[in-house]
Amino acid sequence: MMTTTRRAFLHTTLAGVAAAAGSSALPALASQGAAGSLRHPLTGAVGLQLYSLRHIFQKGDVHGTLAMVRQWGFTDVEVAGFYDLAPADYVAALKKAGLRAASIGGGYEQLRDDADGVIRNAQAVGANYVMTAWIPHERPFSRDVAQRAAEHFNEWGRKLKDAGLRFAYHVHGYEFQPGADGTLFDLIAKNTDPAMVAFEMDVFWVARGGGDPAALFRTYPGRFPLTHLKDIRKGTLLCDPTGTAPDETSVVLGQGMIDWPGVLAEANRQGTRYHFIEDEHPEAEKQIPDSLRYLASLKL
Repeated sequence: MMTTTRRAFLHTTLAGVAAAAGSSALPALASQGAAGSLRHPLTGAVGLQLYSLRHIFQKGDVHGTLAMVRQWGFTDVEVAGFYDLAPADYVAALKKAGLRAASIGGGYEQLRDDADGVIRNAQAVGANYVMTAWIPHERPFSRDVAQRAAEHFNEWGRKLKDAGLRFAYHVHGYEFQPGADGTLFDLIAKNTDPAMVAFEMDVFWVARGGGDPAALFRTYPGRFPLTHLKDIRKGTLLCDPTGTAPDETSVVLGQGMIDWPGVLAEANRQGTRYHFIEDEHPEAEKQIPDSLRYLASLKL
């Protein structure tokens, strides 16, 4: 399975048309006892991108899966769909689990065609940020598509700001195609208003696409209030700006190729507000607790 399935996933689940696939037992918790708080050296909050557990959510036990997330110690999450629940019922499930939605995903087409609906979803869950994770395009990603996306981002950012929300584009790797003046990500960043458009740095995809995550923080200070913390398996080809990779290349933080002390120290200097662990591995629930232990072990 390739991770580009996310664009279809976000579009359908956040539109409220995803169906549950029955129920099954949840995996064992990483540790028993009352849910605690997370230990880490980051100045921003550490949360979980719930897309990491899509394969469990789709089996039908939303309440049990959210309870597991809280048991791991998370309090902040980034929402990736409501599954078979109405927004109000999903909000109730989050509240029951002791979780708060800091951010929510919205598909590019949804924002283009029904921005008001995306705003309603974000306001329903109490999110501060709305992020979109994929710009529809034919390969290779082109300057014309990047320029059009920048125009859309400014438009949507203004509309969301008027609604009390913050728009963020999730960097996905294909933006590191070379352009006339730097990369196509540079084109997007330079042609979007910082007051309207923020970015979410997915560290895996930046590295996969050929970017330098720490350098990107320095080049665009203050533009990355959000991150996805995701490590990339050793031996995986870098400098591949396609925005695709097998899900199995997502590994426990600290076991892959990312220089986490360097990246996270720069994130601290830049004041990143939320770091969402995102693990796209098919058995992410087995890896996430180890990623939390790695973060707790870091000294920045």
